[in-house]
Amino acid sequence: MKRSVIPFLATAAAATLALTGCSGSAAEKAEQADGRIGVTAAFYPLQYALERIGGDHVHAMTLTKPGAEPHDVELTPRDVADLGKSSLVVYEKGFQPAVDDAVGNLDPAAATLDVATAVDLTIEAADDGHDHAGEDHAHEGVDPHFWLDPTRYAKAVTAIATKLAAVDQANATAYTQNAAAFVTELTALDGEFTAALKNCASRELVTGHAAFAYLADRYDLHQEGIAGLSPDAEPNAAAMKSIVEHVREHKVSTVYAETLVSKDLTETIAKETGATVAVLDPLEGLSDASAGTNYLEVMRSNLATLKQGQGCS
Repeated sequence: MKRSVIPFLATAAAATLALTGCSGSAAEKAEQADGRIGVTAAFYPLQYALERIGGDHVHAMTLTKPGAEPHDVELTPRDVADLGKSSLVVYEKGFQPAVDDAVGNLDPAAATLDVATAVDLTIEAADDGHDHAGEDHAHEGVDPHFWLDPTRYAKAVTAIATKLAAVDQANATAYTQNAAAFVTELTALDGEFTAALKNCASRELVTGHAAFAYLADRYDLHQEGIAGLSPDAEPNAAAMKSIVEHVREHKVSTVYAETLVSKDLTETIAKETGATVAVLDPLEGLSDASAGTNYLEVMRSNLATLKQGQGCS
């Protein structure tokens, strides 16, 4: 009898530990067969940061599939279960409600990082220098797209490296060095944007949705989003009329559509005003339509698009 019960109890205990995720350290829970630890990012820019910082020591996964709109991401039961096995979960509170809920249900001992605690997220999406009194652009709220300002993104990178080093102390030096190298690249990218956008014929930035407040603030542009923070929040007739008037008043020659959302609103404004439509990527995720294979490549493509669209020299 004892010989049959003991194996059963051992098997049951192992199954319970696997389900609850309470066995050993966080790193042990998600360690890969090749020795890497498993880490999870809520969406692409955070995944890219984890990959650059972690190098060969991490396997970085994302909760937002390529080509998906991260604002409206929904998690499957498998996604939620896998989240509990990660050595570290990096997310941005307030950006993806489904992710916030899943993180809130994790074991209190789980290693998580809300990058909103490390980055200055104080710019309102409608903070563009224009009077919007009486208009309903659905712009209300703080812009979460901090990564479009390389200097803010660099602060998130440093915070992620610090957290990752605490989780996996054996590779802490590598994480610190990798993060420093990445921050150097982001500093160079910021310098490229600053120089290229210093002298432009137009500083008015008319975009598909209000995702570029941090980029506009950093490089002295004035954002006017056609839709609000959510690409699905369409403006009413009065707001559309106001945007058309704004484009005409400021002689805006280019309005910017995006890669992951419909271009209908942007094309409507262009037809009404004679402006040209160009694509500016908010880099919420990569897809086959992305003008590059990683964050740096797409940002430099954005810069080339802005230089032409804003008439910079």
